Amino acid sequence: MFRKLWKTIKILGILIIILICLPHSILPKQISGSKSEGIDEYIKLNESETRLSEYKDNIEALRLKIAQLDVINISRKKFRAQPVKLDILASRVANKMCAEAAKNDYVGHWNMAGEKPYQRYASAGGYDHVAENAFGEWTTGEYKISSSTILSMMKEGHGTFMAERAPNDGHKKTIIDKYHNYVGIGYFLSENQFRYYEEFIDRYLEFENIPSEVKVDESFKITVKPLGNEYPYYLVVYREKAPKSMTPAQIKRLSSYADFTDEQYLRYTAWELSEFKSGDKYNIPLKFSKEGIYYIHIYLDPKEITKPTSLNTKGRTSASGIVISARN
Repeated sequence: MFRKLWKTIKILGILIIILICLPHSILPKQISGSKSEGIDEYIKLNESETRLSEYKDNIEALRLKIAQLDVINISRKKFRAQPVKLDILASRVANKMCAEAAKNDYVGHWNMAGEKPYQRYASAGGYDHVAENAFGEWTTGEYKISSSTILSMMKEGHGTFMAERAPNDGHKKTIIDKYHNYVGIGYFLSENQFRYYEEFIDRYLEFENIPSEVKVDESFKITVKPLGNEYPYYLVVYREKAPKSMTPAQIKRLSSYADFTDEQYLRYTAWELSEFKSGDKYNIPLKFSKEGIYYIHIYLDPKEITKPTSLNTKGRTSASGIVISARN
């Protein structure tokens, strides 16, 4: 009896040692709870988002982008910036831009309709502030079209941004900006072209009643609600002419883009904005007296300011990227 029991114990011991020593690659793979929940949540968001459906990611693309999201957040963590989440709409905006840029052999911040990043994001239905990084690569040979190739090249593109040194480090500054809380990731890979775009989002407001187009001299209101314990600090409206179509050659000659224009059309101070407050929302009246494209920045502050004082937006990031066209 004892000898049989001892033999059984030895066999069990050998099995345990084999299991411990087995390479992890041949054991059943398990996804940690957080990552599993992450992909499930992004799948739900991806299915519920109806805008730019022709640039919708499949599940494999979402997995690749979640992996790239980790790369981005590792970079941000090194500079004590909060992690960002993946934004579905901004990713589709980036996918669209990547496809056009690759198919027409250019890299830039303008598309061939002449639209800058904030205009493209607004055209898709976005109202948050957006900041863009763009990367491109091409070959006279052929790329191997695979998930591993895409992951490697996205990481390479992001690494190129992070390797920048001052004063030419605009892409790096965009990545580590502490105000960003979402990012759209886009890529496009063909046999000889690769494009990778990052669309960083600052989402601190809820928006209501935002028209895409109004008539000249038409009075209207936009409604915003701070998502956290902050208050509108300053609003500035920039005006510019409607974009004109561009050729790839023209786009290639341009580098960075300005997040403003030379014409400031309207300004509201914190104490003026406080007069538009109703409950936890702000109903802000606007009217545009001439044709053009109007770009609206709203800055926030932890303190509610209701009386005139000195204001300074230096070092602050806008919580909005509203674009409205005015036509006769």
